[in-house]
Amino acid sequence: MSALTVRDLTFNVAVEGPTDGPAVLLLHGFPQNGREWDAVLPRLHAAGLRTIVPDQRGYSPGARPDDTAAYAALELTADAVGILDALGIERAHVVGHDWGATVAWFLAGRHPERVATLTAFSVPHPLAFAAAVRGDADQRERSQYMYAFRDVDTAAAELLADGAAGLRASFGGLPHPERYVAPLQAPDALRAALRWYAAAPLTDPAAAGRITVPTTFVWSDGDHAIGRAAAEGCPAHCDGPFAYVELPGVSHWIPDEAPDVTADAILARIAA
Repeated sequence: MSALTVRDLTFNVAVEGPTDGPAVLLLHGFPQNGREWDAVLPRLHAAGLRTIVPDQRGYSPGARPDDTAAYAALELTADAVGILDALGIERAHVVGHDWGATVAWFLAGRHPERVATLTAFSVPHPLAFAAAVRGDADQRERSQYMYAFRDVDTAAAELLADGAAGLRASFGGLPHPERYVAPLQAPDALRAALRWYAAAPLTDPAAAGRITVPTTFVWSDGDHAIGRAAAEGCPAHCDGPFAYVELPGVSHWIPDEAPDVTADAILARIAA
């Protein structure tokens, strides 16, 4: 893990794998960090790929601005572009899970010249998600927690109470949650991560644009946060080659719970 200064912020970024291999940028979600890709990376490295795994804005201690607007989607997308620039990478295969998938969609839609392929896990194109929230009662129910998380101070206090019992419970029995829980117990860390939710209304989902790069979207039917209506809305916003992968019996935490399937999806998209 090395420190990388981008846009006056300092990000923790792990760059691994063959130095001359094609670049893969992997973007984590909430409430995790770059370690959610740990079990996936060996397969990517064995395939000759160079991986770039940042702890994103709010998760890297040196990248925690206080202003909620600093966590709007376009700011997060600019961070991803800045990381590629700082490493001298013109074009990368982009992978994202959860909120990281949202950033990946924006990156592919607004900067297609920087994205060779897109593989998104769990969270669909922002317009597909917005349409499901408007038109699908099941998705509205699943999304209620997101509105609660916009009250950053209250949500952080509740999740961290009783030794972060609420934060641990959010992983639903996933093994090794401490790799995610411990860093978010540092002062202001969880509040910074929650600002992604508080800033969500500041960006029109249409700003993600249409997706022209080759894309795979992976959804699991055990996902507590994203329902079928949102997942199946993705193709309407993708003009390039598109693949949909549905995983039976897997929870929201796909890279942790099914790392081999995660690697298979990434490698298949890159190969195609």
